[in-house]
Amino acid sequence: MNFVFVTGGARSGKSRFALEMAVQSQQPVTFLATAQAFDLEMAARIEQHRLERQALAWQTREEPVEIQQVLLETSHLVILDCLSLWVSNLLLADESEIQMQQRLTAILEIQATRTSPLIVVSNEVGSGVVPEYRLGRTYRDMLGRANQMVAAASSQAHLLVAGLSIRLK
Repeated sequence: MNFVFVTGGARSGKSRFALEMAVQSQQPVTFLATAQAFDLEMAARIEQHRLERQALAWQTREEPVEIQQVLLETSHLVILDCLSLWVSNLLLADESEIQMQQRLTAILEIQATRTSPLIVVSNEVGSGVVPEYRLGRTYRDMLGRANQMVAAASSQAHLLVAGLSIRLK
């Protein structure tokens, strides 16, 4: 397990699956959270996740954009949760798909040199309805391409459906 990609729909069990993989590895873990609290409901979700991870005694890094920096700074197993919000953060910062792909290529190159595992969690957005608005379609396209890049580079890939894992790779 050097590079694992975990995808699935909302509330499919992706994060739980990634956490269980990390616990089973018995390695030091850095949890890399990309969420930003743009409203009270999201702030409450972030706080709940912080509390849930507290018992694990893992290092938590909250970094909405500069993932590559965190990977360079730690030798721990890293759980990136999640790629979906990272792409959203880039889109909200007016970064183009080309810029996102350049950033992601740099991340993948860094991971190729690391000896510690990386587990990337991301939403699968290709199975739903085509978004009605341009911004939604742009997001779906960017995330779909980011997911393809990460899945291609990963040594393992898992699809989560209703809490069950289907190994893709």
